[in-house]
Amino acid sequence: MEAASHHLTRVLSHGMNADTVISDWPALTSAEVTRVLQHYPQAGIPKRLVWHSPRPFSAGCVMTTSTMEVFVKRHHSSVRDVDGLSEEHRFINHLRSRGIAVSEVLTTSDGATAVTDDHWTYEVHSVASGIDLYRDAVSWTPFSSRVHAHEAGKALARLHLAAEGYAAPARKAQALVSSFTIFSQQDPMPALQDYVGQRPAIGDYLKHRNWRDETATTLLPFHDRLRPYLDELTPLWTHNDWHASNLLWTDRSAAAGVETILDFGLSDRTCALHDLATAIERNIIEWLSIQDKQNAQAGKQNVVHPDLLDAMLDGYHLIRPLSARQWQALAALLPLVHAEFALAELAYFHGITRSAKNASLAYDTYYLGHAAWFNSEEGQRLLEQIKQRAVSRQSNS
Repeated sequence: MEAASHHLTRVLSHGMNADTVISDWPALTSAEVTRVLQHYPQAGIPKRLVWHSPRPFSAGCVMTTSTMEVFVKRHHSSVRDVDGLSEEHRFINHLRSRGIAVSEVLTTSDGATAVTDDHWTYEVHSVASGIDLYRDAVSWTPFSSRVHAHEAGKALARLHLAAEGYAAPARKAQALVSSFTIFSQQDPMPALQDYVGQRPAIGDYLKHRNWRDETATTLLPFHDRLRPYLDELTPLWTHNDWHASNLLWTDRSAAAGVETILDFGLSDRTCALHDLATAIERNIIEWLSIQDKQNAQAGKQNVVHPDLLDAMLDGYHLIRPLSARQWQALAALLPLVHAEFALAELAYFHGITRSAKNASLAYDTYYLGHAAWFNSEEGQRLLEQIKQRAVSRQSNS
């Protein structure tokens, strides 16, 4: 067993922009993981801690044991408790029962899938098969090939088919869940008020902002375009963080397929088009390049990848075909799909990590800024590219 590092050691993690930053949370240590794994008899005897995750909202690591490699993830109790983790674990297990390749959630000797220790909550997964091609990629990094995009689209469609019939209710109000309860309504403002009221940290931040008018000016015009298609947004449990780095791949080539799906931490009951729109936002638009002032001053172009968009949507449509109205609904939903998770991030940064800089990013740059970008020439071209699929669908019907 390697020597345990100091409990307050922190690793570098992905920040809210292109920078690498010190993690919000202390790194997991060998001694800590060994203590956790005592609750999981099937995990075997811990041997060596081999990797720390750079993801920012929790601490994660891979530990080799006498029987396998395990991925251990630690959350602060203000972010996830046992009940909150159990919600996503039940969805993972449902997908496994339907033949979807996801990581195996290990259970304790008492049959639980998560444990608490002091002010931390832990979960343990077996390390799934596949190549972690995008391990170091931050969110909003595009696919490295059209084939990857196509295969990711196919895999997402298969997940949605497998999720049909999973009738669990939406998750309880908690930090960092990508829900869809505001702009799915005919009148989003009362729903927004309810969302804020259930999350005091957001209310505290917004008391100094003219947030109702800002929402009305920036987001409600997009909701007006979505409203005619709300009947296409059938509730469904979804992944909600579909990014190349949350997929394991069959090999290291540009022609690799998806082998395993990871990280259901943001999953909730939203709808299939919300998940597909999220996949577009995560993989097709280089938001960090848009935010980068140096790139902006240099006139950087092509922050959208239309070839990758077509490949991913072609892959999805091959497995789970969309109607003309659904393509129209997808285009209408895309400028709003980020909004609710941006508010969830605001609650995390203002109420838990107390980062004024990141709270401002969550509200100004993500909640308002991402929507406003779709009024730009490039944003409009992206939406038109999706709408053209509806035209083609109608022409072929």
